[in-house]
Amino acid sequence: MAKMKDNFIDLTVTSPPYDNLRTYNGYSFDFESIAKELFRVTKKGGVVVWIVGDKTHKGSETGTSFKQALFFKECGFNLHDTMIWKKDKYVPLTHNRYEQQFEYMFVFSKGKPKTVNHIMVDTINYGKQPKRTFYQTSESNKPTAEHTPKKVAKEKIKGNVWTFNPQSLGNGHPAIFPEQLANDHIISWSNENYLVYDCFLGSGTTAKMAKINNRNYIGSEISEEYCKIANERLR
Repeated sequence: MAKMKDNFIDLTVTSPPYDNLRTYNGYSFDFESIAKELFRVTKKGGVVVWIVGDKTHKGSETGTSFKQALFFKECGFNLHDTMIWKKDKYVPLTHNRYEQQFEYMFVFSKGKPKTVNHIMVDTINYGKQPKRTFYQTSESNKPTAEHTPKKVAKEKIKGNVWTFNPQSLGNGHPAIFPEQLANDHIISWSNENYLVYDCFLGSGTTAKMAKINNRNYIGSEISEEYCKIANERLR
């Protein structure tokens, strides 16, 4: 990122190696420096999708995800949306708590997002008249014709809890987020020919889905082994 000019990137979709849950060939990173640089290189109206979770240490979750979200806000980002990646299949770890089934997907924006392409889903009660309770708090607050709810539309905006199956390529990379996850964020927060970035490119999922969706891409990856995996997937 030090080679990038200010206000350069339209969208970042990334997942850092959080809380030492995996070794990633022994590499680590300076979170605060990267967060500050992401703010600098992100265009006004641009978005950063930061996918992260917490480990449990000595009986307590670390809260690293929340600490990072708050630091992004200190850098100047808006916390546009706190989303959840729910894992349809998860590995039981026999803890004395409910099994961990999700990760956070923090959506940060540099000001108001300039691009929002909502994914739409079908409604169950399409065409029906919704039943709503009207609470009258005073004599002047009586229901009128304009308060009559409209019939349910055919589609609605998708919720912010997205369900995917964890993905594995069997190629040596320890943590790959699903292609559909990257795909859906890319089409949500960017348009064709926008520049999409991943500062922890890993196996290249963000770059691959950017290319499939006619976006330009840049990836940073410190591990030569993972760069080879990414390049092979892109080929």
